[in-house]
Amino acid sequence: MRWVTIGGFVVCGLLMAALVVQSRLRPDRIVPLSTLLDRVMADRAARFTILLFWWWLGWHFLVTPPD
Repeated sequence: MRWVTIGGFVVCGLLMAALVVQSRLRPDRIVPLSTLLDRVMADRAARFTILLFWWWLGWHFLVTPPD
């Protein structure tokens, strides 16, 4: 089951990379990732929420429970 979760993260990463490439090729249709991140990361609460979200995902899906 752990490999399925890791595979899901890999797929999400590949899709994100495809969106970055697409936004550079057609900036009139898709907002570049840098612009989106600049807007989101301008707010301290948003940065903290994103940090907690990634921590929660990593803790619940990538940490192997002790035997």
